[in-house]
Amino acid sequence: MAKKDDVCSFCGRTRRDIRFAIQGIGGVMICDECVRSAGEILRENSFTPSTANTNNLTIAKPQEIKAYLDEYVIGQDDAKKYLSVAVYNHYKRLRSNAGRASKDDVEIEKSNIIMVGETGTGKTLLARTIAKLLDVPFTIVDATVLTEAGYVGEDVESILSRLLQAADYDVPRAEQGIVFIDEIDKIARKSDNPSITRDVSGEGVQQGLLKLLEGSIVNVPPQGGRKHPEQKMIAVNTQNILFICGGAFDGIKQKIASRLNSRTVGYTAQKDKAAIDFNNLLQYVAPQDLKSFGLIPEIIGRLPVLTYLQPLDRDALRRILVEPKNSLIKQYSKLFEIDGVELEISDEVIDLIVDKAIEFKVGARGLRSICENILMDKMFEIPSSNTNKLTIDAEYARKQLSDERMTRIQAS
Repeated sequence: MAKKDDVCSFCGRTRRDIRFAIQGIGGVMICDECVRSAGEILRENSFTPSTANTNNLTIAKPQEIKAYLDEYVIGQDDAKKYLSVAVYNHYKRLRSNAGRASKDDVEIEKSNIIMVGETGTGKTLLARTIAKLLDVPFTIVDATVLTEAGYVGEDVESILSRLLQAADYDVPRAEQGIVFIDEIDKIARKSDNPSITRDVSGEGVQQGLLKLLEGSIVNVPPQGGRKHPEQKMIAVNTQNILFICGGAFDGIKQKIASRLNSRTVGYTAQKDKAAIDFNNLLQYVAPQDLKSFGLIPEIIGRLPVLTYLQPLDRDALRRILVEPKNSLIKQYSKLFEIDGVELEISDEVIDLIVDKAIEFKVGARGLRSICENILMDKMFEIPSSNTNKLTIDAEYARKQLSDERMTRIQAS
């Protein structure tokens, strides 16, 4: 019979069956396999949050944040200003621990943000660029897949699951992160009329988001609750998580116009109407417009910072192509430079790309699709050739854009 100090106290294997062992007081022994298994168990279950360290968080001032955004995002000065101030105040509050009641019992609440703007105007890019500047965990979630608990789709808690993944499951770091909820307009209330069916992907989701936006301790399934119901939950405090929501709100312009034109009687009615810029109605967006669109008052109140993004005109689209640090022209030049090829694109080609983007009404997001259609054949041929310089002229670009491939952009 083996002695006590020759047998692993955890698995029962003897010294002959293991590579090495660790001896403890009183003859207790643990083998290398049990040590490895114990380490894995600790890593899987070490989700208990400690107090978040906000002292090392770098806070850029509003003008510095806007200057940084200017390097990556063209135009949208109003949205940049609103975002810069909201982000600065949020993390200033977080670092000074002002979120908790102070000596004078003044408790500063966080200011979540909602952005209204047409597709391709830079909502997602603004949020991603701010997260890059602050070096905090950042995740983008799509509101269209969210449903009430118990229905096909994702629970609202899955939003925090993705934030935890972005923070490598470091809970204190995740609790300082930024969540961008895209397509927030798609969960608008479908109808004001009572119905026998539940609005499980509309008003139901909005009600589920309330506790996240306001700030509460939420039990989050790290791997998704519906596929792994047996997993251990992680407690996440959303009090210091900044939520930025964005949506196109297609049709809200009509609601804004209706509200602005509501005053039709009186001597000043015509004067007030003349002062309205009907080419950019989004600048007049107000909380009551969001309510009439279908957002419930409770969720509007938890998104106190409301800003808009202007439609992109021809000049803005042209600047987007060439000016930002990571502009499309610079990206494609870098791709060809890796193959030892110098790319030269004429100004006429850039104008042509902008004209097509305006024609197809695809915004800044569609610029890449147009550039891909122009350069696809060359990107296929150049790596196998000995060419060291490639010049794209207007004639070649028009030929590529007249191809049937452009119908995909028109249909999108």
